[in-house]
Amino acid sequence: MTTIISIANFKGGVGKTTSTINIGAGLAKKKKKVLLIDLDPQFNLSQSLGINEAEKPIYGALRGQYPLEPINVTKNLDVVPSSLDLIKAQIELSHEFKRESILTKLLEPIKERYDFILLDCPPSLGLLTINAFVASDKIFVPIESEFLALKGYTILGEAISQVGLEIDKVFITRYDSRKILNRNVHDSVKDALKEKAFKTVIRSNVTLAEAPSNGIDIYRYSPKSNGAKDYGALVKEVIAYCK
Repeated sequence: MTTIISIANFKGGVGKTTSTINIGAGLAKKKKKVLLIDLDPQFNLSQSLGINEAEKPIYGALRGQYPLEPINVTKNLDVVPSSLDLIKAQIELSHEFKRESILTKLLEPIKERYDFILLDCPPSLGLLTINAFVASDKIFVPIESEFLALKGYTILGEAISQVGLEIDKVFITRYDSRKILNRNVHDSVKDALKEKAFKTVIRSNVTLAEAPSNGIDIYRYSPKSNGAKDYGALVKEVIAYCK
C-alpha cells in the first residue's frame, strides 16, 4: 500500500526541501520504494539531486502534455523534477475541471509502484499545494526552532482546515541545544502539540547545507554526520507512524 505525504510550510527556509530529500533517501535505504515530486517552481529539490534541466518536468504533466515520468536517482529512489515553468501553472490550471485533483489523477497509474510518495510543496496555499494536500494521506510540517514557530504552525493549521484537512505530524529543524531560544521553542512545541510532534529533532548541521551543492542526499555525502543520524532517526519514526 502506498503512503503519500505532503511536506509543507508556508514559511521558507525551514528545511522543507532538505527534509523531503533526506526522508525520502532514508526510506529508500530501508528498502522502501520511494518517489519524490518537486512541486515548487524554484525547483530546489530537483537541483539538490543534480537535475538542472529535465525533459519532462511536472509542469507538462500537470498541463496534460504527458504522464508522470519519474527519473531514477539512486536505488529505490525516483524523482519527478520541477522547472521554472511551474510558475505559470497557478493561473493556467485555475480554469481546469476538478483542478484540485489533477495531481491525484496523474498519480493513479504509477502510485502502486511505490511504498512512499513525498510531495515537496511550495511555500504558499495555492493550487499546487492544494493538489498536493488532496492527493496525500498525510501532511507533515517542518518547524524551525525559532521565535513565532508555533504562531506559524497555528496559521498553517487554520489555512489547511479551510479545505477540510489537518496537519498530521510536525518535526523540529535547525535545532541547536546550546541556544536558549531553540530549547524554549522545542519545549513549547512538544508541550503544545504532544503526539502530533515527532520525537526526533533535526540539529543544525553544516553537511545538510553542503550535500545539495554536490547533488546528493546526506547519507551519500556524509553518512556519519549528525544530519544523517537525525534524518535516519526520523525515518524510523515515519515508518512506524505510517504502518
